[in-house]
Parts: sequence; C-alpha cells; structure tokens
Amino acid sequence: MGAIQILIADDHAVLRSGLKMMLESQPDMKVIGEAGTGWEILDLVKDIKPDLCLLDLSMPGIGGLEIIPDLKKIAQAMKILVLTMHDDESYVRAVLKSGAHGYILKKAADIELLTAIRYVANGKIYLDPSLTHVLVDDLYGTGKDNSKVSGQAENSLPLSERETEVLILVAKGYTNQQIADQLVVSIKTVETHRSRIRKKLGLNRRSELVRYAFRQGLMQDA
Repeated sequence: MGAIQILIADDHAVLRSGLKMMLESQPDMKVIGEAGTGWEILDLVKDIKPDLCLLDLSMPGIGGLEIIPDLKKIAQAMKILVLTMHDDESYVRAVLKSGAHGYILKKAADIELLTAIRYVANGKIYLDPSLTHVLVDDLYGTGKDNSKVSGQAENSLPLSERETEVLILVAKGYTNQQIADQLVVSIKTVETHRSRIRKKLGLNRRSELVRYAFRQGLMQDA
C-alpha cells in the first residue's frame, strides 16, 4: 500500500502549511492538495482524487458540514476526517450522520491526529477521545434529555428571518466576519443580530445556540 494521498481543507493558510509539513514528515502520508474554501474543495477532489480529505467545518463560501454530502457523491471512495475546534456534541452527531469517517479536535496532540488519519484511511471510524461519550450516550441512551436546551429557550420569542439566517450560520461554525461576508452586511450588524438572538432565546453561550439550532431542525436543509 502506497502513501495516503491527503487533501487539506482549511481557510487558514498558516495552519495548512504547518499540517502539510507535519504530515509529509511521515513516510506513509503525502499531501497532494490544499483548499481554502468549500468551492475549492469540490474542484480539487474531482481533479486529484485524494484518499482522504482533512476537513475543517468553518470554511468560507460553503461550510464543511454542508459540503460532506457533496463530497460523498463525487468521491465515494474518499475518506473524510473532520479537524475542527468545535467540541459541541451536536456537531459530532451531525458530522457522523452526514457520512464523515472521523472527528478530531484541533487541540489534539500531533500523534493523535496522525493516528486518526491512519485509522480513517484504513476504513475505521475515529472519534476524538474527549468526545467518545457521544457515541456511548447514543448507543445506550444514557444521555440527558435533548428535547430542550433550557427552560428559557422553551418560552423564547420568535426570531426574525434575518436572525434565523444568522443563527444557522453561527451553528455552521461561521465567524462574525464570514457571516458578514455571506449576508453582505457589516460585522457590527452581525453582532447586533447575535445579541438580539441571545436575548430572545435566553441563551448566552455559543454552544447553547448551536444545540438550539440543531434541535429546532434548522440545520436539516441548511
């Protein structure tokens, strides 16, 4: 078996450079492409046909979570390992449900990432050790009731159409700048919308907003 042919998909050039240097120091890995946006990923996958795509969720244009089903269609044999900063269980479930083969956090040690790549390349599912409780909860039903985010959210005020758009982009992992670019508004406007969303829903933490979006079904067709 030859070296694992890898495509790195992340919008941070410095991170891509560091990852490439680390991966190519391994005798069984070779980086054959880099992408900084969702559209670049789709084009590159068609052209270079990598064995594995190391995919960030927060990508400009079309996010990593959105693009997984498309990648599965155009490159059925390619493995997808999500490398992200998002440690919320809602992301883990959504990513695995979309058909990705692994999920690892950016704060993981280098050796852990290399292990994850080898696992996924060999047809196994890899989940960051700090998140394995998600699968245990799903398998044995030991998780807490996910029907509500909080008592406050249960009695939340309705969101406007634009606030709903902002909430969905927040749940996809977009930064304020990326949301502003996507909606063609200022960062100040995005911050105002996020403030109103928090007040209406009675949810202060970003992770709570993410869970609310998933549990309200806002991400199913987003």
